[in-house]
Amino acid sequence: MAHTAARTLIREEGRKAYAAAFRPRQGRRHPVVATLMALPLAVLLLLVFDGWETVATQASSVGEMLGR
Repeated sequence: MAHTAARTLIREEGRKAYAAAFRPRQGRRHPVVATLMALPLAVLLLLVFDGWETVATQASSVGEMLGR
């Protein structure tokens, strides 16, 4: 019975770590970070579909998402 307190503490710390890792974060992402996240996808679309129109469409979508 004396060992249950330590196990409870370990379990509680595990739950806190899980919640911190998978809980959605509040707030907005900086526009530069959002652009850097979308850029690899834009380059991939350019290479796969071989067209600037696809890249322009993707960039436009990101711009609209950012509210610009």
